[in-house]
Amino acid sequence: MEARMNELLPVKYFHVVFTLPHELNALVMGNRSLFLKQLFDSAAHTLLTLSCDPKWLGAVPSITAVLHTWGQQLWFHPHVHCIVSGGGVDKDLNWHTLKKKSQQGYLFPYNVMEPMFKKHFLRNVNRMIQSDQIKTDASVDWKKLKNHLHQKKWIVYAKSPMGNTSQVVEYLARYAYKVAISNHRILEVKDGKVCFRYKDYNDNNKLKIMSLSCQDFVQRFEQHILPRGFVKMRHYGILGNFNRKKRINLILSKMKLPPHPPTVIVPYSLRMLEKYGIDVELCQKCKTAKCVLIAIQLPLNRGSPNIKPNSAFVQQ
Repeated sequence: MEARMNELLPVKYFHVVFTLPHELNALVMGNRSLFLKQLFDSAAHTLLTLSCDPKWLGAVPSITAVLHTWGQQLWFHPHVHCIVSGGGVDKDLNWHTLKKKSQQGYLFPYNVMEPMFKKHFLRNVNRMIQSDQIKTDASVDWKKLKNHLHQKKWIVYAKSPMGNTSQVVEYLARYAYKVAISNHRILEVKDGKVCFRYKDYNDNNKLKIMSLSCQDFVQRFEQHILPRGFVKMRHYGILGNFNRKKRINLILSKMKLPPHPPTVIVPYSLRMLEKYGIDVELCQKCKTAKCVLIAIQLPLNRGSPNIKPNSAFVQQ
């Protein structure tokens, strides 16, 4: 959270969501790295192109995008959440605010973002299919599917501005490492079934309970395990990786604001104590003495006489 806080500027931030149509799910599952990367690229292309257009902003914004592949019921539902600054910088790092705003206070209108996102995504996917980078199943008629997707309205969901920078940080921290379902939503695992709570967005956001067999639950969950090494949070514009901290502090200087302080690494045990009042080093039995790990003793593998017990010592 502190690392992200040191990348934010004291301006308004907008929340935009780009979602892939469910008709693409089968193709995405078979080519996840390429499709999910293209989802990131097309969302960033849309936001950067419109931001750099003098009609809307004429400057480069700050963009952080986080990938989600799930819905409340754990079905495969790939989409990216983007946190976008309500302004940007020119080549001299001078700050510019939005020139036009819709009546709802959204970043850019849906009817401007949706066709640009859809066109960019389908054009690049078509290129990869034509060059055999993306393999299609024999049952998929890509030409017919492509025409259908061009005609269909895609979901590009834009929320009104977020209140302050702390809300932005809290949002990013909550979803940065979450995968499919949080532990608190799982109510019971019993008799070969998993019961969990979900929010039904089609029924006024009512909380409901779903029961699945363990096998069905695991099958739904494993759809959201990303390819090895795939990065699910990406930064664009002002937050581009090259000289990011230096650039942000120069922008703050132009705004006549102090630079962000350096990030201090605080042990997780101290953070738990500060935020929740929990001392993780206390003995879980007596709650008074502190436990210190001094060794891990592995059992002797009787099937392999050459393998000896191993110890690992950890200093307090």
